Amino acid sequence: MENGMYTFTNKLRNFSIILMVVGFLGLVYGFITSPDTVAEAQAMVADAHHGEGHGTGHDGAATHDAHGETAHGEQHEAAAAHGENHGEDHHGEHLLHQLQNKPWAALYVAAFFFMMIALGTLAFYAINRAAQAGWSPALFRVMEGITGYLLPGALIVFVILALSGMHYNHLFIWMDPEVVAHDKLIQGKVGFLNVPGFLFRALIYIGGWTTYRYFSRKFSLAQDQANDISNHKKNFRISAGFLVFYIVTESMMSWDWVMSIDPHWFSTLFGWYVFASMFVSGITTIALITIYLKSKGYLEKVNDSHIHDLGKFMFGISIFWTYLWFSQFMLIWYSNIPEEVTYFITRIEDYNVPFFGMLVMNFIFPLLILMNSDYKRLNYFIVMAGIVILLGHYMDVFNMIMPSAVGDQWFIGVPEIGGFLFFFGLFIFVVFKEISKAPLHAAGDPLMGESERFHY
Repeated sequence: MENGMYTFTNKLRNFSIILMVVGFLGLVYGFITSPDTVAEAQAMVADAHHGEGHGTGHDGAATHDAHGETAHGEQHEAAAAHGENHGEDHHGEHLLHQLQNKPWAALYVAAFFFMMIALGTLAFYAINRAAQAGWSPALFRVMEGITGYLLPGALIVFVILALSGMHYNHLFIWMDPEVVAHDKLIQGKVGFLNVPGFLFRALIYIGGWTTYRYFSRKFSLAQDQANDISNHKKNFRISAGFLVFYIVTESMMSWDWVMSIDPHWFSTLFGWYVFASMFVSGITTIALITIYLKSKGYLEKVNDSHIHDLGKFMFGISIFWTYLWFSQFMLIWYSNIPEEVTYFITRIEDYNVPFFGMLVMNFIFPLLILMNSDYKRLNYFIVMAGIVILLGHYMDVFNMIMPSAVGDQWFIGVPEIGGFLFFFGLFIFVVFKEISKAPLHAAGDPLMGESERFHY
């Protein structure tokens, strides 16, 4: 299997299709069961409150009345103004919007998370290309396979954003003219937060990322057949240029697609924070897929040192993520400015388990498992740490999006699990199909020899 092609087995293909079908049904169930009227919404919450469904690991609907007015802060006021304007019970309408948002938010969290893995991998790939790194060419085809998911994944996210702009859901409250009419703060941001600009920027981001991905893959494959290293040099140049484009668009994407869900809150660190999350998720996915392919007898040129290096990156970027998380949290918590600290109060009070659970999964667990150098040479430890890290960063995205979208009505139930399974299945299907299209060994890469001999 030296220069062999990977074969996308029927077993794995069927597994991915089953995941997609089950996940799709879970999402459909979420949409079918979401309430249509305020009365239905209130009845659902009352049932959850009185029935057994209340023991969900959080304070459920009960907390809504206790501190709904404070912790949900400005978003609540916006909805309140919106409700009073109609002379209706704004509280009920707000609750209705939250419950209607649940399947949309479940869909969006999962769609964003898997797209983010592909984008983080693309950044890691570009960095290795631009740095002319000698250790990594043996892994390039795995990375190119993962980034194959970027175009379909990003387009699905774009469709969800476009549907939000057409008022199919209430994920982004700044898209609702009624809310904006009564909200001075959002009115001040209309120059940036408006639907045409928002969707136009999204197309620029996606267009730039996928164009780079297309050409770098093309040059990478062409280099295998070439007699000189001109394709390698072209790849080096476009990768360096892409990284400049990426660091700007990644930050703006995180403001647009994630931070603007809660338009009253902002953090100057947010772009870096989301970057760290996607970077570590991408590197972890490279490690997991590499170990899987090796277990099937592929990637003979990849040795323990390559895996060990990926483990070091997983460890290092997990620490970097924690540093950014703490910097953002500590400064906001310490200064205690109401419009800033609301963000964390909501998460600590209503999202206690996912909020602190994510910290354990993304920081304490990788720290304990990956600190030891020898452990990073054991595939078992890398796989175990990798699965926890990926689930931890899924929780991270969940914590970024859910509180502003569904308030304290969150629950990891059928639509949330369905969303995750659907996109997980789609991700496996697209990535392994892409990996099977080209030889796993990038034979023409001038640094391949160095990568094969990589040991320390």
